Amino acid sequence: MSAPPGEHAASGPLPEVPEVLALGVPRLTAGFGEAERLERRAHLVVHGSMPSLTEDQVTEVADTIGLRGRGGAGFPFARKMRAVGEAARRRGVRPAVVVNGCEGEPACRKDAVLLRRAPHLVLDGALLAAGALGARTLVVGVTREATEESVRAALAEQGLADRRGRTLRARVVRLPERLVSGEASALLRGADGGPPLPPGRRVHASEEGLGGVPTLLSNTETFAQLALAARLGTARYATTGTLAEPGTLLLTVAGAVGRPLVVEAPSGVPLPYVLESCGAEPAPPGVLIGGYHGAWLDQATAYGAALSYEGLRAQGGTLGAGAVLPLPAATCPLGETVRAALWLAAESAGQCGPCRLGLPALAGALADVVGGGGRDALEAVRRAAPSVRGRGACGHPDGAARFVLSALTAFTDDLAAHVLGDGCGRGTAGVLPLPFPDGPEAPSAPTGERLAVDWTLCEGHGLCAGLLPDLVRLGADGFPTLAAGDVPASSRGRALRAVRRCPALALRLERRE
Repeated sequence: MSAPPGEHAASGPLPEVPEVLALGVPRLTAGFGEAERLERRAHLVVHGSMPSLTEDQVTEVADTIGLRGRGGAGFPFARKMRAVGEAARRRGVRPAVVVNGCEGEPACRKDAVLLRRAPHLVLDGALLAAGALGARTLVVGVTREATEESVRAALAEQGLADRRGRTLRARVVRLPERLVSGEASALLRGADGGPPLPPGRRVHASEEGLGGVPTLLSNTETFAQLALAARLGTARYATTGTLAEPGTLLLTVAGAVGRPLVVEAPSGVPLPYVLESCGAEPAPPGVLIGGYHGAWLDQATAYGAALSYEGLRAQGGTLGAGAVLPLPAATCPLGETVRAALWLAAESAGQCGPCRLGLPALAGALADVVGGGGRDALEAVRRAAPSVRGRGACGHPDGAARFVLSALTAFTDDLAAHVLGDGCGRGTAGVLPLPFPDGPEAPSAPTGERLAVDWTLCEGHGLCAGLLPDLVRLGADGFPTLAAGDVPASSRGRALRAVRRCPALALRLERRE
């Protein structure tokens, strides 16, 4: 199932649907050994029929098993359910239910696996909640074409459609494949026909969500877990996992492993056991848990960590979006962090200063640390992080800052080598999965092209610095300063993206004479 320890998969994008490994008896992934995709009839053979529960009964099930959102924040599902029901009754309207399958994290594929291989399990949980709340609308948000096709087919297999006169109108919405598309308010705006971007103000979906009505919005895996618990009953559901967090969880394990895998494991499983099962090195120097809004764990901490919300919180980590990314000993962990930080800066929606300006500054300062900038560069990182936390239109700046700062804590020896000496002596292998394959296997020679600005058009929007923080910095006046050299081949795709997105059409990519 996986390669021997010491061998790891190449960097770059993950497969859309990785292989699946069950540690213990499969629940969410039951039936995967017999079918590539569980159509409606096969799904019922594997899982049985769904019970019909009232709002109070659904809430009690979720409360009893301690069900939390599995998309990152980990908010208690029962509290969301109560809030939506109360708001709908207070306003005298019928609520909506939204499944967030917009998996914008390039290190995560667990939701894609569920929606592609077990879409009816997800729909069962969403329909259970919709029926209990008396919802009028059900929406499933996705970002990939094949996932959209799978969900459309599943809706048709259940006889659901977006037609007038239906008690429940159901549809799938496809948004751009970007990190910000998975942000709750961005998904709701996109589903309502607007731009899939955060609105710039904090709004609780339980009060004012899809179409302005109270909306129960949760992650793909969350609804699948609800469907399992309703079928099994809370006592049987709790026969695996921990007492406080019963059941299983889905993880995307990538990085320095034999091959990327989606793993179903009991809650509370020791992290070293998961890594060993996936072919990671026996003692990786660091493990990123929770994805690129998560946190690094150092070697000693990772060795004693258990994969649950409480277990990781005790170690200063977070389960987040369920990504587990070990590093090999041969790569520079700070260099790996820089690659991801540059991508996070480029994923800014460009709507607020902390994202548009702060994240490129944070990524650039960390790159300067790795490049030998010394104490001044380190202090620049520590100044930049607080300037973005708690000030954005959404949680993206907070998550990016948490990720970067966790590297400073987890890799103290490497940090000291870069700040006080000549560096750690290791290159950056590029093992963290990102949309651009800029590891050692990608061409890094100059392209013979350089960035240029038409200063008669430039209005200082700063979007280019967000998309290309390694090549563009903003000066004190807010206007860009460009790198003097050629654009590396590994950055050319992002450079073209920056040129296309320039609001004033001022940025150009020119070939040197």
